[in-house]
Amino acid sequence: MLEIKDLHANVEGKEILKGLNLKVNAGEIHAVMGPNGAGKSTLANIIAGKEEYEVTDGDILLNGDDIEELGPEERAHKGVFMSFQYPVEIPGVTVTNFMKTAINETRKAQGLEEMPAKDMLKKIREKSELLEIDRKFLSRSLNEGFSGGEKKRNEIFQMAMMEPKLAILDETDSGLDIDALRIVANGVNKLKSQDNAIIVITHYQRLLDYIVPDYVHVLYDGKIVKSGTKELALELEEKGYDWIKEEINA
Repeated sequence: MLEIKDLHANVEGKEILKGLNLKVNAGEIHAVMGPNGAGKSTLANIIAGKEEYEVTDGDILLNGDDIEELGPEERAHKGVFMSFQYPVEIPGVTVTNFMKTAINETRKAQGLEEMPAKDMLKKIREKSELLEIDRKFLSRSLNEGFSGGEKKRNEIFQMAMMEPKLAILDETDSGLDIDALRIVANGVNKLKSQDNAIIVITHYQRLLDYIVPDYVHVLYDGKIVKSGTKELALELEEKGYDWIKEEINA
C-alpha cells in the first residue's frame, strides 16, 4: 500500500526527516508516536502532499507508484485522506454539500460520472447511521461552531464517505474528552477493512486503548527508531521517551 524509503525532508530550510523508512500494508493500522518536534506531523503532511514541505531525498510509493510529484488533490484522488489537528471552518457550506462536491470531484478525476442523487443520499444515510451521526448535524456549515469532538467526528464521517485507500489521522485525539474519543475510535474501527490502511499519529497511548494498532512505531529525531506491537505504546506510557534516547546512544 504505502512504502517510504530513506525519506529526508525540510521545513523552512530546517531538516526534519532524516532518513525515515516505513511500510504499511493493506488491512493494517499503524500508530506513529514520538515526542514534540520528532517529525510526526511533518510525515503526515508530506504523505498528503502539502507544498511547504520540501522532500530532499527518498521515495514515497503508493501501491507501487511514486507520488512525490503529485499535488494534494491528485493524491486525494488516488485515495489518500488526511484528518487535521485543527480542521478549518467553511461558513455557508453544509457538511452534506461539501461531501457531495468532494466525492464528485474525485469521480471526475477518475473519469466517472457524478454519483446519482439517490445513491449519494443512500450513502450519506448509511455512513451517518454507521457513525451514529444525527441528520441535523449534516445540514450545519462545515465545522462552524463545532466542538472539538464534533469536528473530529465530522472528519471520520468524511473518511467514511470518501472510502480512501490510505487514511492518515494526525493527532485526531487532541483535545477530545473520553466520550468523544470513544466515538471517533469506534468510527475508525468500523471503517477498517482489508482494502485500506490507516496511520494514526498520536502522543498518547490512551487512543490505542480504543484503536488497536497492528504496529507501533517510535519517531525520534526524524527517523523511526523502534517498532513493535501495542505493548510498545504501553512501555512508552510508562517510561516516556528518554529511554529511547538512551537506547539510541548506547
